Amino acid sequence: METTSINWSPLWISLQTAITTIIIVFFLGTLTAWWVLQRKSEVVKITADGIFTLPLVLPPTVVGFLLLYILGSNRLVGRFFVEQFGLQIAFTWIATVITATVVSFPLMYKSAKAALEQIDPGLWLAGRSLGMTDWMIFWRIILPNALPGLVSGGVLSFARALGEFGATAMLAGNILGRTRTLPLAIYSEVAGGDMESAGWYAFVIIVICFIMIIALNWYLHKCRKREHREQTK
Repeated sequence: METTSINWSPLWISLQTAITTIIIVFFLGTLTAWWVLQRKSEVVKITADGIFTLPLVLPPTVVGFLLLYILGSNRLVGRFFVEQFGLQIAFTWIATVITATVVSFPLMYKSAKAALEQIDPGLWLAGRSLGMTDWMIFWRIILPNALPGLVSGGVLSFARALGEFGATAMLAGNILGRTRTLPLAIYSEVAGGDMESAGWYAFVIIVICFIMIIALNWYLHKCRKREHREQTK
């Protein structure tokens, strides 16, 4: 098979998009989950949780349509960015990041929320007794203890961003060298009858995801061993 004939730009676009996305959703999802957990009203918690989880259950094409409806160049928000900053969002690399962020955010949010819920409330009280502020407690005590769950959510979100197809096709399009990610490349090659190139793209995604799963399992295994040692001291 002639691998030199394959255009690898979808791989680099996918990696750039997924890496940028995970940086955004890791912090945004964690802070959002923490904010929701701090709400005293159950109505606010349930409503917020529904809103933040919604992209996870909606079809990707619906998510893409809503984003295109909002961020399209002829729409209110999209036109604002074009007129005020000369920045077009739709059918650019920025659009791939936005769609990947929206669809992967719920996974990070749910994972972070579950991880933070498992933290012993006594740690919070201990931090306050030492005169630490809420932010100091969060960054120095809560976050390190929730890290295994946060890393798991980050890996899932990265994989989701890497494999995003429907919403990206709607908002970013399928422009070679600009917005064509690996999933879009697979679709394009299959539609064009080039099964070999599609196979290479699919193989790359499988390898990346497999390596991520192995690395995550190894990390969680090390965390469990460390926790077990600390408990037996």
